[in-house]
Amino acid sequence: MIGNDIVDLAQSRLQSKWSRKGLIEKLFTTEEQYFIKKHYNPEIMVWLLWTMKEAAYKIYNRQTKIREFSPKKLICDLNSLSDIHAFGTVFCLENIYYTKSIISSENIHSIATNNLENLNHVIEVEKKDIIKDNHGIPYLQTSTMTLKEVSISNHGRFEKVVTYK
Repeated sequence: MIGNDIVDLAQSRLQSKWSRKGLIEKLFTTEEQYFIKKHYNPEIMVWLLWTMKEAAYKIYNRQTKIREFSPKKLICDLNSLSDIHAFGTVFCLENIYYTKSIISSENIHSIATNNLENLNHVIEVEKKDIIKDNHGIPYLQTSTMTLKEVSISNHGRFEKVVTYK
């Protein structure tokens, strides 16, 4: 299964007051708050963790059909972090999701899968031939009329549609 999320950093600066009193505590676990506090650029860490949670939530929603986003139920851990990439895991109840994030000066894009090996098989596709089931979950209708998992995310100037090769 696959999920993804993207944050347009310019748009988030206009719309979000991530540093307002109490917001970080409301959205992030104690350990995640520590990551934010200790990072040289707390804004980047906030959006990195947020996109990881959102990408993992899209898989959780696909699995359970439960539409309840409780950010603190999605617990992020960072396995590897550089200025341009991050690899991590997100835990939600008994589920583990594996994430890969790309960090740029314009956006942060995170992809999540429920199988570590699948991270190597994610591709971007055009947003066409997308249908949604009765739960609002998107699928890509292929030329052979089969349905393929797809995840769609957009924010500000950016949109990403991902699936597996």
